[in-house]
Amino acid sequence: MDEQEWSIQQIAKLAGTTSRTLRHYDDIGLLPPSSMGHNGYRYYDRTALVRLQRILLLRELGLGLPQIADVLERESGEESALEAHLAWLRQEQDRLARQIASVQNTIDALKGGEGLMAEDMFDGFDHTQYKDEVEQRWGKKAYADSDRWWRSMSADEKAAWQQRAADLGRDWIAAAEAGIAPDSDAAQALAKRHVEWLTGIPGTPAAAAGSGGGDVKGYVLGLGEMYVADPRFGANYATSEGGTRGAEFVRDALRVYAEAQL
Repeated sequence: MDEQEWSIQQIAKLAGTTSRTLRHYDDIGLLPPSSMGHNGYRYYDRTALVRLQRILLLRELGLGLPQIADVLERESGEESALEAHLAWLRQEQDRLARQIASVQNTIDALKGGEGLMAEDMFDGFDHTQYKDEVEQRWGKKAYADSDRWWRSMSADEKAAWQQRAADLGRDWIAAAEAGIAPDSDAAQALAKRHVEWLTGIPGTPAAAAGSGGGDVKGYVLGLGEMYVADPRFGANYATSEGGTRGAEFVRDALRVYAEAQL
């Protein structure tokens, strides 16, 4: 056995998982061992450990095993992929730290009977983090219009909009966990609310449709697919069991609505 290999029991303990899980990863081709001992035990080298680290990172983002396999298949450079993932994690760490501080300050102010500083309440809730992505997908004008709309709102209006988004996400999750069909009346009512919510955001194709422009149907269908493929957005619809089932339910319900109504 190579001195740089570890047994399945050692890796399971180090990674906080189980030998059974690692054997399952091998069975589905996600993480084959680097070698097999004469006793049939699986052993893993450094390359396998790096792959396992990426699998666990992607699982924490809410991806299911089939989606993880697709990601790993598309990205051949482990080092560059991990660097990109690390950069995203650090960005998220900073954003979450700012959100924590913002919410803690609000709690302290409420407990102490102090006035709330509206300009400090939304630190970390930064829509500009998606600037490049929005411009790439829908153009600079789309981002400029939505950015101008967001900055024009008062703190109360921003809070109301965020609450509306949170309520919509909560209702989607509840519907997914209830096991209703995507084409049911309840799911289609949610899809209608979702499209109306999108239509209220200037700069999106959904909003442009109101003035006779924009491919709102294609936009809604594309967003539905993105909710499943992109863990940043899919996390908004994650059910208690994790994975992408909630996002898939939203996608399917939006698809039914778009085909029938848009």
